[in-house]
Amino acid sequence: MPNGRIRVLIVDDHEMVREGLMSMLRSEPDFEVVGQTGHGGEVAELVESTRPDVVLLDARLPDISGVEVCRRLSREHPDVAVVILTTYTDVDLVRECLQAGARGYVVKDVERFSLKESIRAVSRGEAVLAPQVAGQLIERIRSGEPEERRPAGLSASQVAILRLISRGHSNREIAADVHLSENTVKTHVQEIFRKLGVRNRVEAAILAGKSGLI
Repeated sequence: MPNGRIRVLIVDDHEMVREGLMSMLRSEPDFEVVGQTGHGGEVAELVESTRPDVVLLDARLPDISGVEVCRRLSREHPDVAVVILTTYTDVDLVRECLQAGARGYVVKDVERFSLKESIRAVSRGEAVLAPQVAGQLIERIRSGEPEERRPAGLSASQVAILRLISRGHSNREIAADVHLSENTVKTHVQEIFRKLGVRNRVEAAILAGKSGLI
């Protein structure tokens, strides 16, 4: 952080959200917005060229899931703090993002002051978890609720897609349901088949039934 300024890269597929975030952060003397994009596939190159301290990352992107982008950043740039900024409060998504290496999880309806403080906190090495999801996570731990069974190492997102496959949904229908691009869903489906060792959707659905997922 040269001159004490926190370098921020914004990744969100909505241009208006990106513009709003840039305007908000640029009004603060200790922030410097070094780049922005709406596509996960562009993040790696942008991180290399702009060297941000913090990446504000939407969990849902049109080409690559935010979780996968976070996982890659954590592996290739462990010094960069990732803050997931999303509208989703699903506890399984929260857990998946944290396991992928996110240092913060913030819900988009957070007040501007809180978001700024969250960015400052993660830049200092602290962790930030939105109150809307912290309570759910704590209750999950307190209740001793077992982890969802995930055959063959499927991620939470892939389990969700497998359930929709089992209900006969097409890739296009699944994409609309989970807020991913059709191409991303197709990639996930192929990966699910590989992990499960099946050849088609019918075999995947049968195995899902045997695993108690549907």
